[in-house]
Amino acid sequence: MIQHGNIYLIGLMGSGKTTIGRMLARRLGRRFLDSDHEIEQRTGVKVPVIFELEGEAGFRQREAQTIAELTQEAGIVLATGGGAVVTPANRQALSESGWVVYLDVPPAVLFERTRHDGNRPLLKVADPLGRLTELRTQRDPLYREIADLIVDGGRGNSQLAVTKILKEWEKWYAHST
Repeated sequence: MIQHGNIYLIGLMGSGKTTIGRMLARRLGRRFLDSDHEIEQRTGVKVPVIFELEGEAGFRQREAQTIAELTQEAGIVLATGGGAVVTPANRQALSESGWVVYLDVPPAVLFERTRHDGNRPLLKVADPLGRLTELRTQRDPLYREIADLIVDGGRGNSQLAVTKILKEWEKWYAHST
């Protein structure tokens, strides 16, 4: 059951959550939020710096607090960080307070989209494609666990993805209110 009529976008880094989220929010006349951006606004530092200073565990604590607060908002479109689903409380907050869309993108496509982005701390490894493949293996079951809709985001056409999401949202929302 939805509490706030929110739409949450989940998926690995580079899956298009922010791009598609902004487009969805514009089409629906809603406010768009990005949990990583919110964390940066609140702390005054970039996500990679938080990872450097506090490690992934410190970042995940900040992320959980931010998601707990953002899921109390109403009528928003929220793009989560790629690893938000690893925290059980985040999965619960997202699934209980809104409609969750998983943007499923193959690791090779994610690699092409993210390989020149220095703002991805988990990809600062010798084999970023291997790391993306590993992350997908670990997180895909968690994404699927809470997803109300799974969208193939690997085709690269954000407009088509938005149209599909809106079509499904309208059907789902009509039955849940």
